[in-house]
Amino acid sequence: MTAAPGAAPLDGVDVVLADLDGVVYASHTAIPHAVDALNAAAASGRRIGYLTNNASRTPQTVAAQLRELGLDAAPDDIVSSPQAAVVLLAELVAPGSTILVVGGDGLVSEVERAGFRVTRSADDAPAAVVQGFAPQVAWTDLAEAAFALKGGDAGIPWVATNTDWTIPQARGTAPGNGTLVSAVHTAVGRLPVVAGKPERALFDVAIARFSARTPLFIGDRLDTDILGARRAGMPSALVLTGIDGPKQLLAAAADSRPDYVLADLRGLAEPYPATLDETDARGDRRVQVGDAVVLHRGASLTLESSGTPIDRIRAAAAAVWGAGVPIYALDVAPELYS
Repeated sequence: MTAAPGAAPLDGVDVVLADLDGVVYASHTAIPHAVDALNAAAASGRRIGYLTNNASRTPQTVAAQLRELGLDAAPDDIVSSPQAAVVLLAELVAPGSTILVVGGDGLVSEVERAGFRVTRSADDAPAAVVQGFAPQVAWTDLAEAAFALKGGDAGIPWVATNTDWTIPQARGTAPGNGTLVSAVHTAVGRLPVVAGKPERALFDVAIARFSARTPLFIGDRLDTDILGARRAGMPSALVLTGIDGPKQLLAAAADSRPDYVLADLRGLAEPYPATLDETDARGDRRVQVGDAVVLHRGASLTLESSGTPIDRIRAAAAAVWGAGVPIYALDVAPELYS
């Protein structure tokens, strides 16, 4: 469900599902305007849930951090990739099985809560390996996973909480769980089943928990957040406060394009402008959002009228996506994505 032109992204939405890193906070610092915008959405009667691929912390810890930032959050409002991972584990191994865990407290607590026995050693003959990010994960942990996955005639199941290549931190962008999963993959020659974004398991858990009928998902990454929402059949908004910026947005693949593009979360409640796309008799195409106009002439995309920065980005994205050719076949003026 996408709001009609001129309506706000929140119109008609019953549950707002927000990513955390890059959307609500960066490390322990709130993203500007995020707290006020989410509190306003909650005050309007919408349920707010938080989806995270981060497997290193428990929902209790995450909810406590959100409360410190000024959000009214309870542990049950947090839907984490470890929670989705144990749902997958329950489909792959017998109840009470021994699971080799690579990860932190957030993953361990969910595995134990699901009734599985946790081990850190391949010598304990685990029935499966589950792998998630934690800052303290070491080479020795990755080696134990590799040892366990190489054992047995057919190989045991391997579930990864997520495969994010990077994670946003207050000091910059750092390697994510995808780099650690890749290291194990290199050693064992096969890939895991993935629970978190961009796979649907995490979204399915959230929809069921909140009984969502018309949800909206907000993320800062195209390759995990927006792709995952699209796979789950859910409208999405990309907020330009985290990993992906205008340059990545313009180059987004068709399955990773958001319904809305927001400068920050204040845009959730603001009227969303219509996109006008017209071609004149000479074959010149003009894409307009607000006062921003992008001219598509031949293979060139240029800025004809600037408008606001966010409308310029929206118009540029619409112009590229509707060009009918890959972005590398276009000459895109730098002011459209800088």
